[in-house]
Amino acid sequence: MAATKLGILAGGGELPARIVAACEAEHRAYFIVALLGAAEPDLVSGRPHVWLHIGQAAALLRVLRQNGVAEIVMAGAVKRPTWWSLRPDWPALKFYARIGRRAFRDDSLLRAAIHTIEAEGFRVVGAETLLHDMLAPVGPLGRILPDAAALADIVIGLAAAREHGARDRGQAVVVQAGRVLAKEADAGTDDLIARVKSLQAKGPGGVLVKTAKPGQERRADLPTIGPRTVSACATAGLSGIAIEAGSTILIDRDAIAVSADHAGIFVIGVTVP
Repeated sequence: MAATKLGILAGGGELPARIVAACEAEHRAYFIVALLGAAEPDLVSGRPHVWLHIGQAAALLRVLRQNGVAEIVMAGAVKRPTWWSLRPDWPALKFYARIGRRAFRDDSLLRAAIHTIEAEGFRVVGAETLLHDMLAPVGPLGRILPDAAALADIVIGLAAAREHGARDRGQAVVVQAGRVLAKEADAGTDDLIARVKSLQAKGPGGVLVKTAKPGQERRADLPTIGPRTVSACATAGLSGIAIEAGSTILIDRDAIAVSADHAGIFVIGVTVP
């Protein structure tokens, strides 16, 4: 039985392109809804797509139906928009009015959005169901291992990241020498990495620790890293990256390992207590 047509709600980063590549490799029909201000222009070149503002709920549902989409995946980073840039239509206004203050928290917003989309007759699936063997395993991804000091920072970082995530504020923190330097904000992980470059003390670099939020809605916004994350961490002077095994999507596992070895930093999958 042929797979149903997939609608890809595409934000920024490398994940949407990986999903498109997987669909093309499996000869699965797809349609891209590229979010203005987030998706990469190269993603849609020569491919079936439409560009929409995140607030165009009615247009979104209409184009999905017009293009025969049955399943939907949400993929890629989307910065929380200002009310002006949102440009909500009437269905979107009703949606935000209904969920109220939850709209100001990522996971709450995504849960409500998934519920609303499925109420319209679509099925929402997680990116990890489309990208086989893409979840981080336990253990190192390259040849470099964290030393005792880095392992201690990872333990502190896991607790801090989970506490931060429980408040639906973000998924990542950076820890150096037992001190939490910074936590992920609305601007995302790349911004966090850039910020800590000037916050680190002398000595071994800090560790980026990234976990799923407690009770994370797994069909949207699972933690994701790729070679670009490794490069950014190396540029910022970090000593390594620790990610939650089984709950973090790897964009090209082999390239991550090669990049980490080349940069002289570790990348390791860990279990969360």
